[in-house]
Amino acid sequence: MLAYIDTNCIVHCLDMATEAKLHFMETFEAVILQPRQLEYKLQFTGPTGTNAVEAALKIARQKTGRTNIICFTNAFHGVTAGAVAATGNGKFRQATGMPLGNTTFMPYCGYFGKDVDTLAQLEQLLDDRSSGIDKPAAVLLETVQGEGGVNAATVRWLRRLREICRERDILMIVDDIQVGCGRTGQFFSFELACIEPDIVTLSKSLSGYGLPMSLVLLKPDVDIWEPAAHNGTFRGNNLAFVTATQALLSYWQDPHFSRSVFSRGTEIYDRLQAWSEEYPHVKAVRSRGMIAGLVMDSAASADAISEACFRAGLIIETCGPAGEVIKLLPPLTITSEELEEGLSIIERAIIDSTSRRRKASH
Repeated sequence: MLAYIDTNCIVHCLDMATEAKLHFMETFEAVILQPRQLEYKLQFTGPTGTNAVEAALKIARQKTGRTNIICFTNAFHGVTAGAVAATGNGKFRQATGMPLGNTTFMPYCGYFGKDVDTLAQLEQLLDDRSSGIDKPAAVLLETVQGEGGVNAATVRWLRRLREICRERDILMIVDDIQVGCGRTGQFFSFELACIEPDIVTLSKSLSGYGLPMSLVLLKPDVDIWEPAAHNGTFRGNNLAFVTATQALLSYWQDPHFSRSVFSRGTEIYDRLQAWSEEYPHVKAVRSRGMIAGLVMDSAASADAISEACFRAGLIIETCGPAGEVIKLLPPLTITSEELEEGLSIIERAIIDSTSRRRKASH
């Protein structure tokens, strides 16, 4: 990025063509799409994840001529009007101060426990003309719900959902904003299930350097946008194009990088699983790749541990329906030494919390 700035190249010119943009597009095609035999058109939206979701919902509705969107319990897709209408958390929904419509919520994988087939419910409701559910334009989902509590859908569930959509001419939108770009070990979180969504949204880690950038991937037949139908001033962040291109070239051409994410993810899971067996207020562990959730017995426990970690120099947030899950999102490039340091801080906070509880009980 510094080298690019030093050449006095274009930093911002709305969404017009630049060499930086072209280089990113060519690199993304060569490094990400072609090796996976994926065919998508690239749409650069406003640089926030929620704007990418807004664009995805708009084009799905235009393509199908329908308005309803199927979304899922505990989903989080953003806080602008269209995206928050597909978000489950009441805190975000109530903040809009207006009715939120054109969405139907269905139970996510495992919502009622592992023995309940939530997709059988979805199928029956979609096929029953008296269910009250309008035929949807699309199904919108995260393969791993980040803000919802690190809830990971099974491969079987994802594959079957893909078939349900295909059989009924419903578009499938995967929101890969938080768990894409390598977070689960492969570049796209849906690769494990060997499915191809009709639309994919990317943001957050995409630029490789924290610069604002968002992208919508569209199957060619879905791209029916008219000129300026979804525009925005900041769709051409050339500094983000430069850093995103370098991240792709530096990491994603090397298969060792993906393997290292899986390896680090296993380290994290094993450590957290040991805590769940040792400390009584750690109730469960959820993980996929390098996103993990430590389910505590209460939101108060999670908050106390998060605050203790912050005082010790580690920033870590909570998530889940009641804020009861401690969410781990370490950098994909973290070293073993750094990972050990961070995990040790969390464990010390858990031990201190356990000690305080015992003293209080006496």
